[in-house]
Amino acid sequence: MKKYDVIFDQDAEDDLFDIYAFVALNDSVEKADRLFSALRRSCLAIRKLPLRGNILTELAEIGVVEFREHHYKPFRIIYSIESTTVSGHCVLDGRRDIQDILQERLLR
Repeated sequence: MKKYDVIFDQDAEDDLFDIYAFVALNDSVEKADRLFSALRRSCLAIRKLPLRGNILTELAEIGVVEFREHHYKPFRIIYSIESTTVSGHCVLDGRRDIQDILQERLLR
């Protein structure tokens, strides 16, 4: 089975840090550590079968189909595939309005 390289851009790294900090501050460092480890494993699992992720509905509606998503609990890991590399772009809480977040990031 072909394995892809997985890289995270700065936005995805920032998302992971923000999630960790929020859980550590509002719950416990131990839970933040466990969540961070689980999210990291989930992100790296994409390397085996990246095409199994869904195309984002919010973007497909406007004709953008190169981004896919993988889910871990309420989180949506948004990535794209180019050749043998999977690029992670966002790790977002699926309970938030994803369309607004994506529009905000595109306008930066």
